[in-house]
Amino acid sequence: MNKLFFVTWLALMLAGCSSSPEVKDVEKSDTFKFVFLTDIHLKPEAGAPDGFQMAIDKVNALNPDFVITGGDLVDDALYSSHQRADSLYNLYNEMSKGFNMPVYNTMGNHEIYGYSSQPAADPGHPEYGEKMFENRIGKRFYSFDHGGWHFVILDGIEKGEGTWGDYIGLVDEAQLEWISSDLENVDPQTPIVVVTHIPLVSVIPQIKHGPLYAENQSSLVTNSRQVLALFRELNLKLVLQGHLHVVEEINLMNQVRFITGGAVCGLWWRTPDDGDFQEGFVMIEVSGDDFNWEYVDYGWETGVTSENR
Repeated sequence: MNKLFFVTWLALMLAGCSSSPEVKDVEKSDTFKFVFLTDIHLKPEAGAPDGFQMAIDKVNALNPDFVITGGDLVDDALYSSHQRADSLYNLYNEMSKGFNMPVYNTMGNHEIYGYSSQPAADPGHPEYGEKMFENRIGKRFYSFDHGGWHFVILDGIEKGEGTWGDYIGLVDEAQLEWISSDLENVDPQTPIVVVTHIPLVSVIPQIKHGPLYAENQSSLVTNSRQVLALFRELNLKLVLQGHLHVVEEINLMNQVRFITGGAVCGLWWRTPDDGDFQEGFVMIEVSGDDFNWEYVDYGWETGVTSENR
């Protein structure tokens, strides 16, 4: 496995989270483990079904309590015809039945039908935009509880004009209101996990391009400060993110950890070149109100590199 690139930024100050509460002792929750499996980009081509099956088999061998997918399940509904998108959703739904444990899905930009379709899609189509995910997979935002922890799954993607893929990173007003309502029922001491496909924060753009680089609206959630502010008086422990196909950890004041979870498809189902991240997923083991994690390379290789494809 190529070496992983972990970033710890203890001095990171986000305006929405700058006055985080003192973390109190909490009643120890159950010990459990789960997998965060993001950016699958499933399609019939490039050996992707074989690779995804290898990932499923590896997850089943590890036997976590459940799986959370981080979006970009298929490749892709965003640019394709409805017929193609339909076949991709069917393929994902059929293959994901192979997991031996519950699967909680997150919507990615590549699950959205019609924003950039060729030929152009009719906005009046009954599955246009996020509706296709809702019809085929389930709710675009929701929460659940496990082992004394509260999990919040978000949709961080909205329609954008003139942007890359005609989408932007944004948690809409309906979700902001829902989050506030959902958190009213959460004890302030309960550990919380937030899941979003497009990251709330990342330092990868600055590492790649320099400290003053401003990322585009399709790469990060543009109102992340507003989202994080909703958790200010609560015990937010972990934010799981995808989209960037890198492995990254940001540790905010030793209270909130942001983990960007690589990609099941690696380098778009091509063998990564030196310096790229291997195909894999994140394995998280929870004990009480703390956790440990590792990036698992599940072993898929094509023998085809980005140079000769």
